[in-house]
Amino acid sequence: MTAPSPAAPTLAVFKLASCDGCQLTLLDCEDELLALTGRVGIAHFLEASGAVAPGPYDLGLVEGSVTTPDDARRIREIRARCRVLVTIGACATAGGIQALRNFADVEEFRRTVYARPDYIETLATSTPVSAHVDVDFELRGCPIDRGQLLEVLTAFLAGRRPDVPDHSVCFQCKRRGTVCVTVAHGTPCLGPVTHAGCGAICPAYGRGCYGCFGPSGSVNLPASIPLLHRDGLEDRATERLLRTFNAAAFDGLDACHEDEEVRP
Repeated sequence: MTAPSPAAPTLAVFKLASCDGCQLTLLDCEDELLALTGRVGIAHFLEASGAVAPGPYDLGLVEGSVTTPDDARRIREIRARCRVLVTIGACATAGGIQALRNFADVEEFRRTVYARPDYIETLATSTPVSAHVDVDFELRGCPIDRGQLLEVLTAFLAGRRPDVPDHSVCFQCKRRGTVCVTVAHGTPCLGPVTHAGCGAICPAYGRGCYGCFGPSGSVNLPASIPLLHRDGLEDRATERLLRTFNAAAFDGLDACHEDEEVRP
């Protein structure tokens, strides 16, 4: 951890409701992170150090979704203290796995799980940071990709827009020469509608993509849902596949088109 230099831009990393996996991706950069500390003053990063410098900060990275009234208050404070705000990971960009609560009765969960539910203060929904404040860039994934994270940090230092493609996982399969698991084996796969960034790891090992990077920039769910049905997924299984790491993101794209037919 380096003390922020008056001449260097300052970086702050914050956590809301999440598992810390995306912050660990930053720590896993290791050699690159050491080089970065020579260019950026890491002013607030509790996952790495208890040393905190007061804001404002030039760049803020936020992991986690808004699930409590305190989260909602904190994200407004964070936004006010950061010149540029970037959300990292499925929780911060789409509400995360915890957004499964959006389709259920949170009060029932609270009564069932906790002996003293009156001590638990929570919201009925888990929402992305962008639902509460303006966000300058969203970096998707569960967890985020190390290469994309470094691109975002490099772009910030260079004063340009991050070069993070918005195409689908299918594009990455073609780039690495991976045979389409859907065409070749009839394996259900969310690759056609999922944001690239993982390197198409799952299809490379013979399993279908399960959407951990959320919807791509050009999603055609009415065309994809019938293909999932054709490959053996019933309505409930299709819904479960879409509501995983980015639980609410696909649902908002009119995902359920049970009456669609597969076109020849």
